[in-house]
Amino acid sequence: MSLVAGPGRGGALSSAPSPQQLHTSAHVRYTQTLDKRHDEFEYWLTEHLRLNGLYWGLTALHLLGKPDALPRAEVLDFVLSCLHESGGMGAAPGHDAHMLYTVSGVQILALVDGFEELEARVPGGKEKIANSYCGLQDPATGTFFGDQYGEPDTRFLYGALNALSLLGRLDLVDVPRAVTYIESCANPDGGYGNSPGAESHSGQIFTYLAALSIADRLDTVDTEHLAGWLSERQVSVGESKGGLNGRPEKKEDVCYSWWVLSSLAMLNRVHWIDGKALESFILRCQDPEHGGISDRPGDMVDVFHTVFGLAGLSILKFPGLEEVDPVYCLPRSVTRKVLGK
Repeated sequence: MSLVAGPGRGGALSSAPSPQQLHTSAHVRYTQTLDKRHDEFEYWLTEHLRLNGLYWGLTALHLLGKPDALPRAEVLDFVLSCLHESGGMGAAPGHDAHMLYTVSGVQILALVDGFEELEARVPGGKEKIANSYCGLQDPATGTFFGDQYGEPDTRFLYGALNALSLLGRLDLVDVPRAVTYIESCANPDGGYGNSPGAESHSGQIFTYLAALSIADRLDTVDTEHLAGWLSERQVSVGESKGGLNGRPEKKEDVCYSWWVLSSLAMLNRVHWIDGKALESFILRCQDPEHGGISDRPGDMVDVFHTVFGLAGLSILKFPGLEEVDPVYCLPRSVTRKVLGK
């Protein structure tokens, strides 16, 4: 059981869907068939995204109200087949362990209520996975490496806190030092970069705000200043009207319907953008026949943009979608159960 992030079948769209219609059944079918395309070149090109793709697809199905559309037993078998003796997970069986794939694996286990099954099949499995993160934190900065080879990326800081909080073991790492590093990345424009002095970017802002939310340290954020920068990410002209971009002078992209909107949700400032215009933009990016959502109208669909488009619509309270947790990009019902809040 593995999903891919490759393009959809339909190609460029010949006609736009109704501006108020979500093609739920088509999106469910699209997600269900992603693992049945072994004869397509794109399937094998995306093996390095297999576990991530399963998380994206399964989350999309949960948000669509179809959590059982993929067979639970196959999902669990695949996730556990990616587990290394070290406690980390690879993108697919036989791939090196990396914290990004481990996060996806932990999130999938949360989605399918699989932690007890993990313990039954791998005694001490939760603790083993949690301990895999301990040696990845840089004691000098509080940030995290992605793997044993020392690949640095400050987005891994969020990944570590995400997984460890779901596993109930945030105590294993130095959270205050991580928070101090995030504070050092704040910029005069209100945003955050991937290192001190680096350009502000919406994706980076999400990872930092979500990490601060998990650490219960949103008090460190200049809410009004940051929310103002985020609200300026909405494009106001042409076919792109209503879409959000990652930074000034860049194109709109459906994935920023998540990165920007979830950040505004954590700051309680979703109302600072035109929600109806964004909703219309996301819905114009659907393939109404074959399902899936693309980055912008007329482009090829993929499971990455599908889940983040649906998550954005969920934050906008679009009818028929489950409520998403803006910190974890998981259904709120799942995080309430796992975290007890």
